[in-house]
Amino acid sequence: MADRGQSWPTQQDESAIIDLGDVNDRDDGSDYETDMSRGPTDGSGKGSLEEDVRKRLTDNVTQMVWNAGTQQAKRAWSLYGNIDILRPYFNVEPHEVRTRLLQSFLPRMPSSEKQRAYRELYGPLMVVFTLIALLLFQMKAAEHKVEEGTLMGTAFGVCFTYWWGTAALMWFLSYVCNAHITSIQLLSLLGYGLAGHCVVILLGTLIHTSHDHLFFYLLWAVFGGLSTLKMVGVILSRTHGKSQRLILSCTIAAIHLLFLLYLHFAYHQIVEDLSRVLDSDPVVKQPEVVNNVRTVSKGEI
Repeated sequence: MADRGQSWPTQQDESAIIDLGDVNDRDDGSDYETDMSRGPTDGSGKGSLEEDVRKRLTDNVTQMVWNAGTQQAKRAWSLYGNIDILRPYFNVEPHEVRTRLLQSFLPRMPSSEKQRAYRELYGPLMVVFTLIALLLFQMKAAEHKVEEGTLMGTAFGVCFTYWWGTAALMWFLSYVCNAHITSIQLLSLLGYGLAGHCVVILLGTLIHTSHDHLFFYLLWAVFGGLSTLKMVGVILSRTHGKSQRLILSCTIAAIHLLFLLYLHFAYHQIVEDLSRVLDSDPVVKQPEVVNNVRTVSKGEI
């Protein structure tokens, strides 16, 4: 019993020593973490930390510059790719454009054979720009005023809205009526069809009669009608079915001819008023003499 009593304190001492050792180990670890969190205190530690920060900043800036350059390169490549896609539609010789302009006034009778529809946009775009210039000249001659915007913006908006909007409408109707024609062909067909509008506006502005609109209606029927018949013949040759042909031909003929009437009467009315004023001779009233006495009118007082 005495031995057991003597050995018990020894176990407590050993356990106490072991516990104290664990506590010392934990204290050392916590102090080490605290010291590491505070950072190195000697001069060599500060230098290594600054180098790490500089290296990280350099890597981040390099990565940002690389990403920005990659995005710009992708945008440039995509833009070049889009231009390269449109390049075949503008690859045309001047004599071919001249021939197609003349052919836009030579309609053909619709038959079972498909009439050729060009896949080219250079000529139609030049025709639209010419129409814009003529419309701008007509606006300036008529002293037309725009409340919001400019005359140039109005001319661009009117012409391009008609070109793109009518092409989109005709493409939708062609899809519904099962006509074998693409959107590029419709844009080309409508663009060359505006050549008649250019001729009518030019002659109607330079040679204008103030008494009636007979000269304008003659131009409208001849040049506008020929260009309209040309477009109608191309579309009819690519459409099957009587009802489908009637819908497409009436729609494009009505829109094309009404647009020419709009261009004339919307921006040409002031020219007519000016011409009437210039052509009219003012009548000067002579004073009346009654019994050798000259009467004075109210306007002379």
